[in-house]
Amino acid sequence: MTPTIDHGPAARRLAGLLAAIPDSALAVPTPCADMDLATLLDHVHGLADAFTRAATKDWPEGSSAPDSDGSRLPADWRARIPAALDGLAAAWRDPAAWEGMTEAGGVELPGEAAGHVALNEIVVHGWDVARATGQPYEAGTDEVEACLAFVGPAVEESGGAAIEGLFGPAVPVPDGTAPLDRLIAMTGRDPSWTPAYTPPARRAPAT
Repeated sequence: MTPTIDHGPAARRLAGLLAAIPDSALAVPTPCADMDLATLLDHVHGLADAFTRAATKDWPEGSSAPDSDGSRLPADWRARIPAALDGLAAAWRDPAAWEGMTEAGGVELPGEAAGHVALNEIVVHGWDVARATGQPYEAGTDEVEACLAFVGPAVEESGGAAIEGLFGPAVPVPDGTAPLDRLIAMTGRDPSWTPAYTPPARRAPAT
């Protein structure tokens, strides 16, 4: 099967947010309920590894999704998380990743579905990280469309209720809401969520 999605742009966008995050911001809240920023980043690190293994179909026996824990975030997370995201994107460029069955976090699913879950995780958590740290975020049109095509039917089938292991209850939004905000709302987040954190002002370049 020829890959229909390139995870690279979304992975690089998420990775690019990390350089602007000081250690002092790791305790700030995020749009993900019950996750501070350190815990969210640990989750991103873990999912990058899990979905790389899902693509290569190389997972440990009896693997399961560990709880995210900010205390596990390695000191060199600004380097390790981008490297893990690059590895995920590279793994899903292999057509074999999209074929047959695979596993992610102890859950069996078709390779094609896992590829879409991986993209949605990167795009949505990129928004989470950006919003929590007061950074701008714009996802590619093709990425958002692919995510909506995956998330929309699942949310419709659930009637907007929470989907265990994936999303919280969908948040109602008005007709005409921008596609990225619709995706964010479908995955249980409030698109108007505002951060408690104010990023430090950047110094003007020396003249």
